[in-house]
Amino acid sequence: MQKKLLILLLTLLFVMVACGEDSTNSDEEENFDEETKVEDDEENEAEHKTGVSEQNEAGQSPEEVEEKPQEPQYEVLEDASIVPIKEDANEEVVLLTIDDAPDTYALEMAETLQNLNVNAIFFVNGHFIDTSEEQSVLKTIHDMGFMIGNHTYNHPYLPDLTEEEQKEEIVALNDLVEDIIGERPRFFRAPNGANTDFSRQVAEEEDMIVMNWSYGYDWESDYQSKEAIADIMVNTELLTSGANLLMHDREWTAAALEDIVTGLQAKGYEIVDPALIKTK
Repeated sequence: MQKKLLILLLTLLFVMVACGEDSTNSDEEENFDEETKVEDDEENEAEHKTGVSEQNEAGQSPEEVEEKPQEPQYEVLEDASIVPIKEDANEEVVLLTIDDAPDTYALEMAETLQNLNVNAIFFVNGHFIDTSEEQSVLKTIHDMGFMIGNHTYNHPYLPDLTEEEQKEEIVALNDLVEDIIGERPRFFRAPNGANTDFSRQVAEEEDMIVMNWSYGYDWESDYQSKEAIADIMVNTELLTSGANLLMHDREWTAAALEDIVTGLQAKGYEIVDPALIKTK
């Protein structure tokens, strides 16, 4: 009798242990299933967020969305100065412009400006972009983020030309620049600043802003050295807020360019981005 009772107790104990193990295994499987579900949910959520970040409200990916142009902050006055048109725009600015590009030093000047994180307008002549090598230089400058302006095809004195010749000088260059960089110039500068009523009319028809300058010196013999041109460009009495600085693709100007920029900045002037200037 006692032997049977002992066997019965051992059997019951075995059953209880077995049930406990089944329960533990079941709980572990349930916990595993829940953890797997949480991980799956997190992955699905991540995939969903990724899909949202890669598409805008119209279902376009960033590659399909063109970058919106910056809203204009400045405009060019008749005297070529740059003035704010937005209340929060900095008034203490100057504009850098480089004429007769890309002759010899334009790409070097663009690299200097890029290293200094400032911008400028490169006004080009057609006779400097006749060859494929010259055109490649111009495209490189444009691709670096610099604006390309029109300085006529052959750099003539416009008042000496017929209206037909003036138009050819301006429009032919716009056509060539567009072929090279994919867009037409938005600023026009006449050689020697000598505009005519007709050249202004052509610029208007071409949706370009006529732009002369506030001061420049690098064509004068007294300033054809790095030290001389750097000093006068920064310390001239003509330097004021909104000044439009004229420089050229010249060896001495290229050598002085970094000193000119840092000198202007040391005086509290910001180098304005031409992309922020209102055009047509």
